[in-house]
Amino acid sequence: MAVRPHPLVRVRSTLSGVSGPGARGDLLGALTAWALIVPECVAYAQIAGVPPQNAFYAAPVALVAYVLLGRSRFLIIGATSAAAVLSGATVADITSDPKRAVGLSAALAVIAGGVLLAAGLARLGFVTNFLAEPALYGFLFGMALTIVVRQAAKIVGVSSGDGQFFPRVWTLLRHLPDWSLASLAVGAAALAALFALERYVPRLPASLVVLVVALAVSAAAGLEDHGVEVVGKIPSAVPVPHLPGIPAADWWKLVGGACGVSLVVFAEAFSIASRFAREHGDEVDGNREMAAVGFANVAVGFVRGFAVSGSASRSAAAESAGARSQLTSLIAAVLILLTGAFLTPLFTDLPEPVLGAIVIVAVRGFLSTSELRRYARADRASLGVALTALAGVLLFDLLPGLLLAVALSLVLFIAAASTAHLSVLGRLPGGRLYGDAAQHPGATTVPGVLATRLDGALFFGNADRTRLGLLALASAAHPRPHTVVLDLGASYHLGVPVLDTLDELRAALDRQGSALHLAGLRAVARPAFDHHRLAARLGPDAVHATVEDAIAAVARPPAGSQK
Repeated sequence: MAVRPHPLVRVRSTLSGVSGPGARGDLLGALTAWALIVPECVAYAQIAGVPPQNAFYAAPVALVAYVLLGRSRFLIIGATSAAAVLSGATVADITSDPKRAVGLSAALAVIAGGVLLAAGLARLGFVTNFLAEPALYGFLFGMALTIVVRQAAKIVGVSSGDGQFFPRVWTLLRHLPDWSLASLAVGAAALAALFALERYVPRLPASLVVLVVALAVSAAAGLEDHGVEVVGKIPSAVPVPHLPGIPAADWWKLVGGACGVSLVVFAEAFSIASRFAREHGDEVDGNREMAAVGFANVAVGFVRGFAVSGSASRSAAAESAGARSQLTSLIAAVLILLTGAFLTPLFTDLPEPVLGAIVIVAVRGFLSTSELRRYARADRASLGVALTALAGVLLFDLLPGLLLAVALSLVLFIAAASTAHLSVLGRLPGGRLYGDAAQHPGATTVPGVLATRLDGALFFGNADRTRLGLLALASAAHPRPHTVVLDLGASYHLGVPVLDTLDELRAALDRQGSALHLAGLRAVARPAFDHHRLAARLGPDAVHATVEDAIAAVARPPAGSQK
């Protein structure tokens, strides 16, 4: 068995083994990531409801922590809009006190990270496969709309109030006479500049450019004196170990929200890592990535940070700039550490409307309606799921909306798994194999024998549908079959409820004058079958290795007859 290198050995190997063009690409990638992380640190901290310096505490620690365990060469870990808004919503349900919010946000990151770390070690990375894409799409769309309305309040210089999406929109409209024209002008100019830079000069870090220009204009023109709110003084931010320092009762209050946060941050991070792995021929392991993202969250929680995830925009920008290894994350961590230690006073005059504009532009990718149009054309059920998840977020807030998205995903999975599709089998031309007679017009069936196959595993959720489907097929067959053969080759586990249902099927067929025979019974399912009453009632002659063997046995002419 291959021996995995110690994380610190991997880091030393990364630092010593990269040189030349590769190192230059990683340096450019790190500079690009830094240019995006710095303004977003300030913006996402506000979404999370914590002071900006707390984002600077978390950013370098998250990058280094992921490198120690993670395998993706391109994933940039840090604060994201999804993680920040979920963190802020969870903490807001407990307190509105900004001082308490710092400790609660840190504790939330620790709990969510602990959940992911434990799940990764338990090899539960597959669970995110059950979060249906339409449900996640609707949730993220609703989340983005919620973020936009909150940031729009900063652009117009009023409070968006409390509550869900629609009450906040009404609050904004109700305070229309109180909108600040100066704030609106600054925010609109920032939005226009961001969109123009991204469209015409896409290689420039638009957020950083707008941030620097806004700082210069704010300081020169004294925007604060004209009624435009500014960030204010940000203390130097060097991460040091620090316990969240909250009461035990508050830890328990955070557990439910932490489970939702952990699900979203891992789904977001792993989808990004997987996409880059496919593009570059790499492999990423879901269990290891789950543990790595969890470790990063635990680490930032113990330096007064808040929940982190993988960033699609930063990862893509760094990769486009030439990043090819995890050295990118390490260099970016050093740059952010220096920024937090020495450059935070520069952000004092940063206008709040500019931060709002940066956040709105950052989340606009979630507001694409292309998927909704595609669902409307090709899959109305997925459209309904996406719209239901979206409505859940807008009507009931983020965490209830997330739980609704998860519930809808489970409903979709159960509905799909419970659908029992039975194929009638016939012998394929020119051979001894049997296949779906509906897909192979030349396949021939044996008179008096109904050979069937369940296209999927048989389990308690679809066993009764399978029973009813087989009885319907037998009743509709002409002539009525004297034998019904069921191929169980796709079923690797037969529980007692399934075997009970098969026994009921045997009895019902017997009353109709048909015998039940089984084919393809798997070795792993055989012990459960042998210990059930069905085995004795069928008898050994009714269990066959293949469908061909079953048909050969039941179609054999009686002893003493002429062939």
